Amino acid sequence: MDFCQILIEKSDTIIDKWVEAVYQDQQIAATKELTFNAVKNSLPRVLKALATVLSESVSSDLQTVIDASLDHGRIRAEQEFEPAEIAREYRLLRFVIFSLLEEDLLEATPTEMLRAVRLIDTVIDEAIARCFNSYTHGRLQELEQLQSQLQLNNQELTRLVQASQDSISHLAHELKTPLTSIIGYSDLFLRQHRQTQPEIKDSYPNLESIERVLKSGRLLLRLINDTLEISRHDAGKMKLQPTQTDVRGLINSVIETIEPIARAKELSLIVNCDRAPEKAIIDPLRLQQILTNLLSNAIRYTESGSIELECWVICEKKWAISVSDSGVGISPDAQAKIFDPYFRAANGIQLQGSDGTGLGLAIVSRLVELMGGEIKVLSQLGKGSTFTVILPLEVIA
Repeated sequence: MDFCQILIEKSDTIIDKWVEAVYQDQQIAATKELTFNAVKNSLPRVLKALATVLSESVSSDLQTVIDASLDHGRIRAEQEFEPAEIAREYRLLRFVIFSLLEEDLLEATPTEMLRAVRLIDTVIDEAIARCFNSYTHGRLQELEQLQSQLQLNNQELTRLVQASQDSISHLAHELKTPLTSIIGYSDLFLRQHRQTQPEIKDSYPNLESIERVLKSGRLLLRLINDTLEISRHDAGKMKLQPTQTDVRGLINSVIETIEPIARAKELSLIVNCDRAPEKAIIDPLRLQQILTNLLSNAIRYTESGSIELECWVICEKKWAISVSDSGVGISPDAQAKIFDPYFRAANGIQLQGSDGTGLGLAIVSRLVELMGGEIKVLSQLGKGSTFTVILPLEVIA
C-alpha cells in the first residue's frame, strides 16, 4: 500500500482538521488572535516531506522536515506561544494524521502498518525536537533584545535623572542671587529704620510686612540650600574634607549660634562635653551642619523644658554626640520616615506653626552616612526625643 500517495491526497483535509482542532483547544490560547494561515504555518511542508519518508520509491526528504520545523518554532516564538501550547498542537497533529489514516492502516499488512506508524512517529518527534530548538533560540534572542532595550532605557533614565538634578541645582543657584538680595535689602531697611527712628517704628504698619518678607525669604533660602545639599549627595558630588578638629571648640561655636534661639523660647540649653574627644579627624563644616540641624530641630519642636547636648568617647575608634529634648516626641510609625526628604511628622497643634522644611534630618542622615557613622533615634510622644550620632574618630574622605 502506497501511504505516500494517501498522505498527499489527504494533506488538505489533515491541515483543515488540525487547524480546526487547534482553534477549538482551550489550552492553546495563543491562536485566538491568529488567522488560518498564521496557525497553519509550515505544516504543508512537513506533510509533504513526511510523504517522501513514507514512500519506498522516493528518497526521504528529512531536510525539509527539519527546515520546516525550525521555521515553525521560530514563528511560534514570534507569536508568543508557550512551550506547552506547541507540545499540544503537535499532539493534535499526531492524532489528526492517525485518525484520517486509520482505515488505510487497517487495510494494510501488519508489516506495512508498523512501518508507516513508526515512520510517522519518528518524523513528528524529529519535527517537535527541531521546533523546540528554534523556538528556544528565538525566545533567547527576544530576551537579549529586551535586555539591550532595558539597558538603553536605564541609561536614558539615568541621563534624565542627572539632567533633572542639574536643572534643579541650576534653578536653585539662580534663585539664590535675587533672594539673597531681597533678604539683604529687607534686613538693611529694618536696621536703618530702627536706628534712625526707634521711637516711631511701631507707627509704620508696613514694617510688619517687611519683617514677614524677611522671615519668608530666609526660610526659602534655607530650603534652597537644603535642596542643593540633598541633590549634591544623591548625585555623588558631596565631598568630605577631613582635618584635625578641636571638637569641643566646634561644639561651643555651634552653641553660641543656637543659644539665642533657645533663649527666645525660654528653653534651657544644657551642654555636657566633659568626656568629648579633644581632637578628631573629621570634616568640621559637615559636623557643624549636623549639630546645627539637630539642635534647631530640637528647639523647633520643644515648647517648654530643656535641650541637652552630650558628647563622649565610646572606644579608641569611635565617639558619640547626642541631642535630647523635652518636646512633642515622634510616633513609632513616623520614626521610620523622619530621615526621608520633606517628611514632617504632624503630632499636634504645637507643630502647625513650625517653619521646618522637612530636609534637616534628611541632610543629617546623609552627612552621617558619608562620614562612615550611624544615627539613632529614641522618642516617645509627649516626652521628647534623643538623637544619637556615632562617628569614627578618624573620618576617611
